[in-house]
Amino acid sequence: MDKSQIKRCAIYTRKSTDENLQDSFNSLDAQREAAEAYIQSQKMNGWRLLLDRYDDGGYSGGNMNRPGLKKLLEDVKAGKIGIVIVYKLDRLSRSICDFAELSKIFDKHGTSFVSVTQEINTTTSSGRMMLNILVTFAQYEREVIAERIRDKMSASRKKGKWVGGSVPFGYKVVDKHSQIHEEEADIVKRIFARFLEIGSPRQIAFELEESGAARRDGRPWNVSHIYRILQNHTYIGKVNYKGEIYEGEHEAIIDQRSWDEAQEHLKENDPMKYLRNKKQETVAILKGVIRCGHCGCAMGPTYARRRGRKYLYYLCIDESKRGKHVCPVNRVAAPAIEEIVLKQVQKIMQTETVQKQLVQDDLPIEKVKEYADNFAEIWDEIFPIERQRILGLFLEQVVVYEDHVDIEIKTGGLATFIEEMTNVNY
Repeated sequence: MDKSQIKRCAIYTRKSTDENLQDSFNSLDAQREAAEAYIQSQKMNGWRLLLDRYDDGGYSGGNMNRPGLKKLLEDVKAGKIGIVIVYKLDRLSRSICDFAELSKIFDKHGTSFVSVTQEINTTTSSGRMMLNILVTFAQYEREVIAERIRDKMSASRKKGKWVGGSVPFGYKVVDKHSQIHEEEADIVKRIFARFLEIGSPRQIAFELEESGAARRDGRPWNVSHIYRILQNHTYIGKVNYKGEIYEGEHEAIIDQRSWDEAQEHLKENDPMKYLRNKKQETVAILKGVIRCGHCGCAMGPTYARRRGRKYLYYLCIDESKRGKHVCPVNRVAAPAIEEIVLKQVQKIMQTETVQKQLVQDDLPIEKVKEYADNFAEIWDEIFPIERQRILGLFLEQVVVYEDHVDIEIKTGGLATFIEEMTNVNY
């Protein structure tokens, strides 16, 4: 047979769940076996099986984010595949929009599509019409099933039933019913009691760590975990469903009076209000590149007010989450660390090695020396909001230790910076 008549066939298989995939012969194998038999029946027409496998076990057909499908499309675009074979249409997709996109890709690269059990072949007009009809019904079926599931879950939640998902800390599931986990419940009671005493989630997180109180996932306690527990209606025997509160079937851990008092304290010290305001204030130009040298955590901006003036600091994230006296680096004043960084950047720009590298990037040596010698003056002319972006061009990271600072520079970024300064007048 002429090589031009050979049609390279790729088999795509999919299973929505990963159940039984470890078996020696599973659903994916069964789909592939049927497809291989179909290809064999078309051997006289030049059909030949490609050895590459395109399998997606445990992936829904409702989206396109599947490794096997991505690999298939890459090979289609590369011209390696003439025909895509599936056991059934919905193995490829249950979405009309997604299937339309797939069909567009197939058509563009001259790839046909065949469904073994539905006798669909897109090389013919009747096959393409049948394909569109079946895709429509596949999506309808998926949407009906989804509606039924949503309605059932909604009705169950409104009745206060546990319907799956993550089990709140302090509870366990026994025979599909939520029950109190005594050891975890004691920690929840402790959190509410201490919050009513001291009003500091940060201090509570620190105390829990010091006492060895364990989280379910083994990770350290932090402020966000404390806030989530304090605001969770589950602990008073209720269920929050889409903003509406319903009576639950499970037993409460916290009494209503303690809950109400905790909520009043939270309103007085709204953390989200603080965070929203903080984001609108002074630009932290080192945000995203500054790290703590002691624990390796990122350092984020924080603010303090004294005598009507606002002061910006960079605080170790580990310190902010776990409480006081955790990290020896703690926090550093923004103006001080930013000045140190800018001076070191200038020194680095003035080194012979860096200047040679910048010249290799097709920058005139006169321009390189000019910006190296006058970096501080040029920096003062840049708008504050622009400084963070500029620093991001040439700073890899800034690592802060108790007694010194290490700076990593991206030489290519320095070249971009000088080019921008040459073309833009701030």
